[in-house]
This record gives sequence, C-alpha cells and structure tokens, in this order.
Amino acid sequence: MATVLAGDIDAFDHRDLIASIPDDMRAQLTERRDVPGLLRFAVHFGVVLALATAMAIWPTSWPWLVVPQGVLIVFLFTALHETIHDTAFASPWLNRATGWVCAAAIALPPLWFRYFHLAHHRHTHDPRHDPELASPKPENWREYLIYLSGWRYWSGMAKVVAVNALQQNRDVFVPERRHGDIAREARILLGVYAALAAVSIAASSDLLLKVWIAPVLLGQPFLRAYLLAEHARCPHVENMLSNTRTTFTTAFVRFIAWNMPYHAEHHSWPAVPFHRLPALHAFARERLQVTENGYARFHAVYAATLGAGKRRNSR
Repeated sequence: MATVLAGDIDAFDHRDLIASIPDDMRAQLTERRDVPGLLRFAVHFGVVLALATAMAIWPTSWPWLVVPQGVLIVFLFTALHETIHDTAFASPWLNRATGWVCAAAIALPPLWFRYFHLAHHRHTHDPRHDPELASPKPENWREYLIYLSGWRYWSGMAKVVAVNALQQNRDVFVPERRHGDIAREARILLGVYAALAAVSIAASSDLLLKVWIAPVLLGQPFLRAYLLAEHARCPHVENMLSNTRTTFTTAFVRFIAWNMPYHAEHHSWPAVPFHRLPALHAFARERLQVTENGYARFHAVYAATLGAGKRRNSR
C-alpha cells in the first residue's frame, strides 16, 4: 500500500490542497452538469437492461452473463453515491430520481444513506464517530471472507429497512425531524419489493430471480472488494490525503465506479462532480499520501496482514 510522501503525513493536508487551487480552476472543478451524468447512467444502466434482455431471451447465456450483470448492478451504488452528493447531475430532480432507481436495485434506502454517508465525510476514518467503522474491518481470514461474501451488507440492510419502516430508527446521524421521511422511504422500498414478488408469483416467473436477485448476490463480493480499498489500513487522522486511499486502476473500473477510485480527491473536496475528478486528480496527484497500484495488489497486501484470529489495531 504505497505511500507517496515520506515524513510527516499531516504536514500538507487536504485544506492546503484546496487552498492552493487557482480561483478559475475552482470554478471549473465544481461545475455541475446534467449531460455527463446522463451519458454515464445511460450506458451503465443501459448495459444492465441489455444483459437482462439477453438472459431472458437466450437462457443459455445466463451462466456467462450472470456475474457481469451482478457487477454492473451492485456498482450502481457508486451512481447512488454521486446522487446523494448532488453531483451526478446539476438538476436536483435527476439526482433524486436516479438515486431512487439505484437504491431500489441494491436495497439501500437513499435518504438514510445520505445521512449515513455525510456523517462518514464529516468524521472520515474517526473510530469514534465514522459510521462506516461501526462494523470493524476484517482482521483475520474468517472475517475477510465473510466481508467479501456480502453477507453483512445484505443482513445489515435488511435490518436497517425493517427498523426504519417500523419508525424505530435511532441512528445518531439521522436528524429526529427526518424520522418520518426515513420510515416512509423504507415502506416504499418494501412495497416495491412486495409488488414485484407478487407479480412474479402470479406469473409463475423466475425472471427477476435470474436477471436481478442472483446477479446481485454474485456481484456483491466485487463491490465489497472495491470498497475495502477506500480506507482500510489508512491512518486514523483528519487529513483526507492520508486517511483515504486513491487506487490506480483500469478505465473500465473507473467508468462503472463513477471515478470514485480517485477517492482521496473526492474526500478532499466532495463538491467536485465525478466527471471533474480526473482533473482534480491531475492537480493533486503529487500530494496524495496513500495510493495503491490496482485492487489486486491492494488485496494481496491486505491479505498478508490478516491474522489467524487475533484482532489488531486497524490502520
């Protein structure tokens, strides 16, 4: 897990980085537009629909397409992530509508996730306050394999949706005034799933199981592997250039992840839309303090730190 700068990791932080950006470049970096998001989502979701159609028309294609379909669906998480920052599109309604489509595909309530994720940004990698750290990172092989399986995500989201639907949410990052809205969105999600299940049963169809449910179960480990690289083994400090990792990867991964492999850049300045992150990366690259050359290398290095069962301090 490469460190670009030696010495004191806090000597130059994300605030210094942002302050050093020229004013004219600031305006360009933070410009929000509809077209880049519409094009990205049209291709991403369009391929999902195309693969679903292919699997429905040619059942023999299912074994070959189920995993690619699953990867594309679960990576709609990154599109949802952009919409909750209101940076996927300039138009608020496009952010909300697209966010709901992506959220329904992966069982992640969008308003609840907005508050969860914004708390993560306010307290990035702070063990006391970052909600992402409520579930510790894997420290031995058993935990690592369970994490990658996606079991904790699906079971966790089932609990979140059920608790929210019952209006029993007690998450400290959710304002009390929004509890009713949180409950309403969970009930809408459950209603959508119940309606889809009812239609499938009435039609004696397993189509949704084949083109959606099975794919997301098989695709989730790829998203878990991707997300683990964002902060795991980074130091617990306030500097976004060192508590967050940027991973150098392929154009395909950057595409389906909506440029979020540029993750230290995103945390340094969340107002920068996904389509401008490459430009911010070009400006910030020499100042990044924790990077890695690919996800395979990250996991090879991470796996080497796993113990047999003893929990270590998660940096």
